[in-house]
Amino acid sequence: MRIATFAAGLLAATSLTACASLETPAEPEVVAVEVVEEPAPLEVTVHSGDFAEIQQFTTPGGASVWLVSEPSIPILSFNMSWKGGEASDPEGLEGLTDAVTYHMNEGAGDLDSLGFQTRMEDLNMSFGCSASNDWTTCSASMLTDNADDAMALVATAFADPRFDDVPFERFRREQQVGLNTRETNPGFLAWQAQSQALYPDHPYARIKTEESIAALTPELAKEQMRKLMVKDRLLVTAVGAVTPEELAPMIDEVIAGLPETSDIPETPDIVFPELEPADPIVVELPQPQSLVQFIGPGMTREDPDFFPAYVLNYTYGGGGFESRLMKVLRVEKGLTYGIYTSVSPGEHMQSWSGGGQTKNESAGEFIQGIKDEMEDFVQNGVTEEELSDAKAYLTGSYPLGFDSNAKIASQMMGVRQEDLGIDYFDRRNDMVRAVTLEDVNRVAKEYLNPEDYLFIAVGQPEGISAEEFETEAEE
Repeated sequence: MRIATFAAGLLAATSLTACASLETPAEPEVVAVEVVEEPAPLEVTVHSGDFAEIQQFTTPGGASVWLVSEPSIPILSFNMSWKGGEASDPEGLEGLTDAVTYHMNEGAGDLDSLGFQTRMEDLNMSFGCSASNDWTTCSASMLTDNADDAMALVATAFADPRFDDVPFERFRREQQVGLNTRETNPGFLAWQAQSQALYPDHPYARIKTEESIAALTPELAKEQMRKLMVKDRLLVTAVGAVTPEELAPMIDEVIAGLPETSDIPETPDIVFPELEPADPIVVELPQPQSLVQFIGPGMTREDPDFFPAYVLNYTYGGGGFESRLMKVLRVEKGLTYGIYTSVSPGEHMQSWSGGGQTKNESAGEFIQGIKDEMEDFVQNGVTEEELSDAKAYLTGSYPLGFDSNAKIASQMMGVRQEDLGIDYFDRRNDMVRAVTLEDVNRVAKEYLNPEDYLFIAVGQPEGISAEEFETEAEE
């Protein structure tokens, strides 16, 4: 009975199948399959030096990157820098580039100023921008766990900055405070006297005014941002627990909203005029002390004299209490609490400068003391012991500038801006050690002649004219 029932069922099923096979078959459904091409692998050049392993690559979006991967510290720090800064401000709009950098973390997209700052706090990150005469730079640091979200916030700042009225008015007020206080700031007054004496018509000499700040608008700032921050002038440096393959898409997300290129004005070079022997420039400012600054011509980084000058400067005035100027003018003569010198190998202006403060009554003696020490360097140079001490300090202290991810990223950016080469960190100490006594003494003779220097005194200095100083010396 069960077998018969099963057979009948099988026959029915077979009949149904046969009938079904006589029907017209349905058209097969066509499914579109998207073929996703794998991105081309990054071409990474690795420089393995004694200092660090620097990975150099260009992102698919065109950003040139130097990366130091540091897996032991879960922090990513990166810098972005563009050639062009405050010197590119149009005449009459001085302060425009500062308005740009001020507002880069003051709101973007649907986040106003408070919302943007709150989001940065939530992500435990930092982000901000600044400008010098020749460069505009933005930097950020974040936990690698939050890197995707943090970089997305930075990308919004570049793609859709707000430049809202409320922070813009705050910027104006802060600038006005600066304009008011600078008139009693000895450092600003000394710089202004220096610029008017040496390069009065250069963009470096232009200053913000009430009129230029009042002329600024959010629309002008946004336009200036689009001129400064473009893809083809961008340099990137980064340090952190990240690989090139992980970092590249983050960087490309950040720069996606930037213009490809722009035109900005060329900054002319400054040539120091030949100075006639003259008394120091005096800027009157009622205060018990006088600020004394002095400046003369320097050299570029490419000049063979740069490292001899750099080493000499430590003994001259750059070595704190180990420098001659400090030993003589503070320790021996008690004329100042401190005095310094520095060598500045800028692209458009190279200088050797210094300064310090002294009582108004001793201003003449202080200036003469500086000149006397300069003459002594010209005539007698430095000793072997001084040279050895300078080189030991400059090489031994160098690693202290690399004790955090942010510092390393900043140091790499400086190397990139000055085009010193990816192997500079490995060569730098050797170039210091290679400086000879003959080198530094030759440079001293060429560059430390006091007649080549402009002296400026801000305060109520006494005894600084040649006639006045001679009279006091006779007495």
